[in-house]
Amino acid sequence: MTYMVQNNYKMKNLLNVSLSLFLVSAGVVAQNKGLVANSQSPYSKLQSVGLQDVKWTNGFWKEQFDVETKNTLPYMWDLYHSETSHAYQNFEIAAGLSKGTFKGPSFHDGDFYKIFEGMAATYAITKDKKLDAEMDKAIALFAKVQRKDGYIHTPVLIDERWGTLGPEEVKKQLGFEKYNMGHLMTAACIHYRATGKINFLNIAKGVADFLYDFYKKASPELARNAICPSHYMGIVEMYRTVKDPKYLELANNLIDIKGTTSDGTDDNQDRVPFRQQTTAMGHAVRANYLYAGVADLYAETGEKKLLDNLESIWDDVTYRKMYITGGCGSLYDGVSPDGTSYDPTVVQKIHQAYGRPFQLPNATAHTETCANIGNVLWNWRMLQITGDAKYADIVELALYNSVLSGMDLEGEKFLYNNPLNVSNDLPFHQRWGNVREGYIALSNCCAPNVTRTIAEVGNYAYNLSKEGLYVNLYGSNTLNTKTENGEALEIEQQTNYPWDGKITLKIVKAPKDLQAFFLRIPGWSQNAEVSVNNLKITDQIVSGTYLKLNQKWKKGDVIELNMPMPVELMEANPLVEEVKNQVAVKRGPLVYCLESDQLPAKISVNDVALKLNSKFTTNNFTLNNRNLVSIEAEAVINPNNSWNKALYKPLSSKDATSVPVKLVPYFAWGNKGQGEMTVWMSR
Repeated sequence: MTYMVQNNYKMKNLLNVSLSLFLVSAGVVAQNKGLVANSQSPYSKLQSVGLQDVKWTNGFWKEQFDVETKNTLPYMWDLYHSETSHAYQNFEIAAGLSKGTFKGPSFHDGDFYKIFEGMAATYAITKDKKLDAEMDKAIALFAKVQRKDGYIHTPVLIDERWGTLGPEEVKKQLGFEKYNMGHLMTAACIHYRATGKINFLNIAKGVADFLYDFYKKASPELARNAICPSHYMGIVEMYRTVKDPKYLELANNLIDIKGTTSDGTDDNQDRVPFRQQTTAMGHAVRANYLYAGVADLYAETGEKKLLDNLESIWDDVTYRKMYITGGCGSLYDGVSPDGTSYDPTVVQKIHQAYGRPFQLPNATAHTETCANIGNVLWNWRMLQITGDAKYADIVELALYNSVLSGMDLEGEKFLYNNPLNVSNDLPFHQRWGNVREGYIALSNCCAPNVTRTIAEVGNYAYNLSKEGLYVNLYGSNTLNTKTENGEALEIEQQTNYPWDGKITLKIVKAPKDLQAFFLRIPGWSQNAEVSVNNLKITDQIVSGTYLKLNQKWKKGDVIELNMPMPVELMEANPLVEEVKNQVAVKRGPLVYCLESDQLPAKISVNDVALKLNSKFTTNNFTLNNRNLVSIEAEAVINPNNSWNKALYKPLSSKDATSVPVKLVPYFAWGNKGQGEMTVWMSR
């Protein structure tokens, strides 16, 4: 046994040396430091800045990052090491360190990898040695678990080790193992860029090699496995990181085999080949992960059909199937919108899914937090390959609204779904509640996903291109990076965004020659103004685009962007039946909502009609140690609001009373105890 251990150790050292030499020869060690390693992707217009290049200094995202580092990350790390979750124990049992059975959902491994990824991204900023030590400890356990052929999936490996293995092929098809492996590969790439270590990357390389060999031999039925295809993003990221061409071959194959079997489903987006898909269908998390993975593949191959389909699907989602919050996936359960008859081979049940165009219920909106994060992942990749500001608009919309709503203000309680209306009188029980929980049994995938996402928001803030620097998201931060030519570029950004539309960029260090800055002018903004060193820019400023400022810069130069932030009343396309003749309130990138604690006793949020001619005012307030801005307005309440044993009744405005109401940002709802909430209000 000792001889085998020593030989395994020597072999791992040889692998480390071999991979290190390979990475150095590929020039990977000195670059590719961002969330995605697309600096050499031939069809990516924009490239990531380094994970460590952006540091929040004050304001909104600094507050959120502090919640991440002080509360969310340690809470989640401890939770997934506890018996409540049992995720870490699953790895220990699979490694033979203890005896037991697998506990938890089949995607539990992937959830742990997501938390690990959040820890790696946090370490890139903080350089906290305790985080580094915790990660090394976990990586050593992963190495003990991994099979010689590279396979790692604790439900199967526990059964193998303890002699309880059932039909493994069934698990390979339905057990989320590719999803778990995808998150492992992504986390390993982030860890490598954050630490410079290759101990986790070695494990990921084994996984990638296993998948390559598996897909060469697998039957079409097993090969079509597409349950939350995070491995599409993961395998492309492995290709970018270690430059092994067989990983790109595998990524192409994963697209080629979709929809090639007779048992494909709309829920998994594999009833028809991807190249025939032009609309969004099925499970929204699986869909958005797929679209993000296809965007990654396009960045490497430039296959026009892939981009054409992605753009068509994006139009379908953005203009017909997405909530005002950036939420995706309206249906708990339903029938495939592609069905044309009641033939069971045509009509299929779908769940947690995109519905038909304009099918956007509010109280029963599923809008899983993971789907909304998938919307960010997809749109950010679309931004990389096109440089089109419309994708950054969606990234911002989802981050501020339907992603942050998945977590409480203190960062330790979470939502699986994100409804736009919560009513006490809803006459049926929903499987997932409307109250945030510390651990959502059997469906806690969203909490780890939020954990990694918040840790990585800084990497969405800027992009580099051959032309210059793109400023995507606004928040007080410092940027210390290098241009594509290797020249130093340092910026200080100061702003109270999203509460205020004034943004100041101060040049600390810039290249001596011409340098372009591309400022995103959000699609929501109107009448934006830009000045350089107090001189107003006279160029036309167009909402929903990037404004290019190209000149030679010197230390101390100041760019100022001012965007008015009036309160806006929003209406929906009249084909969205659920909100016809209703309005929502939006200010800047933030959607607002009304909670029942702002109303007289026994008055429901559904009884309120917002006065459109209200004098809307904004006020600063603090909730759970967070600085927020409310909107105050006037509303009308009809006292004849009893619907007991009534489905319809005559409309009456008699004795209607006017009351003041305070609206809060949608992401902050539900932080004052249980109650009702609505985004859309009668008018």
